[in-house]
Amino acid sequence: QVQLVESGGGLVQAGGSLRLSCAASGRTFSSYTMGWFRQAPGKEREFVAAINWSGGVTYYADSVKGRFTISRDNAKNTVVLQMISLRPEHTAVYLCAAARGIYSPNNYGKREIYAYWGQGTQVTVSS
Repeated sequence: QVQLVESGGGLVQAGGSLRLSCAASGRTFSSYTMGWFRQAPGKEREFVAAINWSGGVTYYADSVKGRFTISRDNAKNTVVLQMISLRPEHTAVYLCAAARGIYSPNNYGKREIYAYWGQGTQVTVSS
């Protein structure tokens, strides 16, 4: 089992940047595929980005390609989402998630593969 705690959210102006971090407990962090999702008020939770166990494979929602970068440090049990050129439509609660097992990248965006979720961190982008 793994516990996830997100941090780094906040209020930023349009065009600004934020760096979200997810700290994971447990000694098997390196075996998990890690993902970031977001949920805006009144909307479904949607996939943002994911990274495989080694960090060698990443996968992004089309809407964030070129703006967001996911990375991980298995020695520190952390996964990071670097976000640039933020827009008001990026406002949401951003959640970190962990999936145990091996999946092909085209499955990384599926919520059902993620067994563990953090509480989320609020990102608000003002216009």
